[in-house]
Amino acid sequence: MFEFVWNLVSFIVALGILITVHEYGHFWVARKNKVKVQRFSIGFGTPIWRKIDKHGTEFVIALIPLGGYVKMLDERVDDVAPQDADKTFNSKSVYQRIAIIAAGPGANFLFAIFAFYLMFLLGVPSVKPIVGEVVPQSIAAKAQITPNSEIISVADRETHDWSAVNLALVSQIGEEQITIQTRKPDSVSLREHQLNTEHWDFSPEKASAIESLGLAPFRPQVYNEVMVVAKGSPAEAAGLQVGDIPLTVAEQPVNGDWQTFTGLIKQYPGQQVAVEVKRAGERLTLAVTPKLIERDNQSIGYLGVAAKSAPYPEAYRVELSYGVVDAIGESVAKTWQLVTLSFDMIGKLITGDVSVKNLSGPISIAQGAGDHAGYGFVYFLGFLALISINLGIINILPIPVLDGGHLVYYLIELFTGRPVPEKIQEIGFKFGTLALLGLMSIALFNDLSRL
Repeated sequence: MFEFVWNLVSFIVALGILITVHEYGHFWVARKNKVKVQRFSIGFGTPIWRKIDKHGTEFVIALIPLGGYVKMLDERVDDVAPQDADKTFNSKSVYQRIAIIAAGPGANFLFAIFAFYLMFLLGVPSVKPIVGEVVPQSIAAKAQITPNSEIISVADRETHDWSAVNLALVSQIGEEQITIQTRKPDSVSLREHQLNTEHWDFSPEKASAIESLGLAPFRPQVYNEVMVVAKGSPAEAAGLQVGDIPLTVAEQPVNGDWQTFTGLIKQYPGQQVAVEVKRAGERLTLAVTPKLIERDNQSIGYLGVAAKSAPYPEAYRVELSYGVVDAIGESVAKTWQLVTLSFDMIGKLITGDVSVKNLSGPISIAQGAGDHAGYGFVYFLGFLALISINLGIINILPIPVLDGGHLVYYLIELFTGRPVPEKIQEIGFKFGTLALLGLMSIALFNDLSRL
């Protein structure tokens, strides 16, 4: 229950910030172009807070926090007093209208740069992309990538941490070959590897891009000892405690290996099973009922424990931190990388290189908001930047009812010298609404199927 509330609150906070940024872009440019703004609303439905400023603009926070809008005076839908005729949206030049509409997505991109800038100023603790294991006969193994190698670049993109590796790999979906450079920790020379990805089977819902190539990040040694017992978990209910050493599961020996222990637990979803542990030198047998969860279309048992592990080597740690000036360039570059990657993914959705199963909706966003907020402020900033970029890109897609659809109409008007007929615009809005509802339905279905 706590996790649900945490995710929901984090989602509302994140979405509220990003919607405000987007709508403020429209609002600010409209005001600069002397358009009368009647309402600035964050959310839809019944207002829970409102205020009217000296310009007559009503600022509203509404009950349903799933969007927002800026209502501008417009002769096509409003009765306009003669003295306000020059303050209407439709009375402005096509260039001014384009600027007002484009300002929303533009504000999202600027906010992403700002969020990344703060993130890089504060510093992001991370780890170097050191390979821990390589799955035999995998794509990575055939390219002769070896354990304990550090991944220096992917497709000529520098990779300072595993997040950068994953982003670079995702950008190469659909390519038949990927070039990766590695280096041994005790060497200065680079090795180049050509990964044959012609038959690369990448399904994000099953594994990350890194894992699907047969790579596993380095992890410190894991000991066969309970370090964490989650509150409200089956482990806590059964009486497992920190410091317990698993010995057997259903009389099958663990042999001092934590992976064997968790593997055995997974075999008993929703079933009571005897788990023998060593506690303070004594052997105890506990009746444990692992929770049944669905993962990769399989029912597995979940206990709610974590193992004790060795500390992460200091030499493998890295902090992505930059000075006041350098952080500007890094934040712009990071934003640009994600913008181009997002457009690449849209193109690959159209060509079929990426499945529509990869689309995510509000449930996945809420889970991501909760997770990143739990990791810390700098990680939440990174999440806000990512979602802000996606919000900006979605809004500039040439779909009527979105900002991009309006921009298409205004560009046509710019080149033809006359506005697109109202009937054609209305037909476009209807088809745009259907297309948007279709995409949202697919994304929501994907979210529910992942639960």
